[in-house]
Amino acid sequence: MNEPRRGGGPCILLVEDDADTRRLVARNLEAHGYDVEATPDGATALARWEARRPDLVLLDLGLPDLDGVSIIRHIRREANTPILVLSARGREEQKVDALDHGADDYVTKPFGMSELHARLRALLRRSAGPDREGDGAVCSGRICLDVPRHEVSVAGSPVHLTPREFELLRVLISAGGRVVTRQRLLEAVWGRAYADEGHYLHVHISQLRRKLDAAAPELEAGAAIESEPGVGYRLTAR
Repeated sequence: MNEPRRGGGPCILLVEDDADTRRLVARNLEAHGYDVEATPDGATALARWEARRPDLVLLDLGLPDLDGVSIIRHIRREANTPILVLSARGREEQKVDALDHGADDYVTKPFGMSELHARLRALLRRSAGPDREGDGAVCSGRICLDVPRHEVSVAGSPVHLTPREFELLRVLISAGGRVVTRQRLLEAVWGRAYADEGHYLHVHISQLRRKLDAAAPELEAGAAIESEPGVGYRLTAR
């Protein structure tokens, strides 16, 4: 049986081996109304995961006993709980690996608490998935995609997309604002044989951005699809 929640706020499992960082983050989150379960290693984290079943996991990848990715895989076998990775600078490959195995987003160390709070709020808000209209369309901000009709609109204006562009947008909007790695996009749209062909993705993302921007000129150029350098892309609600 899962343990009862201690307070009314969302329950966060914080997994961080550095004592100072763990204490600072936990105190700050608790001051903002979160119910925080702070653990220093992977084994304890998995035990507390089973006992508490938190609303979100805040996970440092560099743990003393277990690989952070193994914790992500364990959680993903059982639940879709949002996982926000804490990543040190220069560990780009680990970020990609974590995202490919099911992490939802990441913040790079050192990070500001304002950024961390924004990421947490976004993940908790999006955990129910993208907004769905009554007719089955999936929307993110002013971008709406109707899969059965193969139609896309931005702020009510129709946008003509090629099949590849439509599929890219479908994958991005289904992610609910989370980062989608380049490899995952390539495999989803082109297949596994194209997993290393990053130039295909760059060209089609650029074309997709231009079409979305042209449909709603009041949006900043490229604002709908944000690049995460060396990692992938996310679709933001504007």
